[in-house]
Amino acid sequence: MPPYDYSPIVDRPPIEWPNGARVAVYIGLNVEHFLFDEPSTSIWPGSAELKPDALNHGWRDYGARVGIWRTIDSLDRHGLAASVLLNSSVVEQYPQIVAAGLERDWTWVAHGRTNSRLHNGIDVQDEHRVLSEITDSIRSATGRAPRGWMGPGLTETHQTPEILAELGYRYVLDWTNDDQPYPLTVPGMLSVPYSVELNDLIVFGKGMTGPDFLQMVVDAYEQLRADSATSGRVLAIALHPFVIGQPFRHKYLDRALEYLAAQPDAWLTTSDDIADKYLEQVPNE
Repeated sequence: MPPYDYSPIVDRPPIEWPNGARVAVYIGLNVEHFLFDEPSTSIWPGSAELKPDALNHGWRDYGARVGIWRTIDSLDRHGLAASVLLNSSVVEQYPQIVAAGLERDWTWVAHGRTNSRLHNGIDVQDEHRVLSEITDSIRSATGRAPRGWMGPGLTETHQTPEILAELGYRYVLDWTNDDQPYPLTVPGMLSVPYSVELNDLIVFGKGMTGPDFLQMVVDAYEQLRADSATSGRVLAIALHPFVIGQPFRHKYLDRALEYLAAQPDAWLTTSDDIADKYLEQVPNE
């Protein structure tokens, strides 16, 4: 059984966002480290098992070297704070990115150690140790313990939510089945919306273009705003700097952020703040 109960969105008490906003908008910015000579997310699977796999590793590495800085410029220009889905190995590998996030008061969401290895097939004792180490690494680098979790590739074990709760976490992003936060069956834990559809890795992996991405953002916002007549909704936009940070796509991200920043009914926020505001109205004991 999944760690949640069925709850149709039309049967829930209404939730409200600050200042009368209708749609809470956050950017889930994936800041990841990939291990050299291990297969992972690939633009061309034909070379994924090679050592070295210069084609795919270089494609992924573009994000940390170039794409992230382009993306940061757009976020800054339009006043959006990132919810950073952070591999803990980024702390050692790309400290300049962490420093940039600290300057901007980013929200830090734990995202495993590395996206080269999925978070499954771990026994309870080992998983508790691994999650503790990830948490400690992010806390040491950022000055605060992460309150949210998303597994590499949105992976969990059956015990992940319980262990996260023991370690002080309050929410996960792995279950992409709703437009609102909701309580898990694990006491004290929430699911906060994330998207595997309004997600640059999926969108562009299916052959869609920058204009397609921009139109998807506009269409999603318009529909969620219409849905929010009775209760607030969440728009999550998932970004990967090695994808959206490519020069021929960047201007469409910039236009999408410009559009969202101009919406009077949008609450431009973070995943942490969405969880907090929800818990003020629907306590999860």
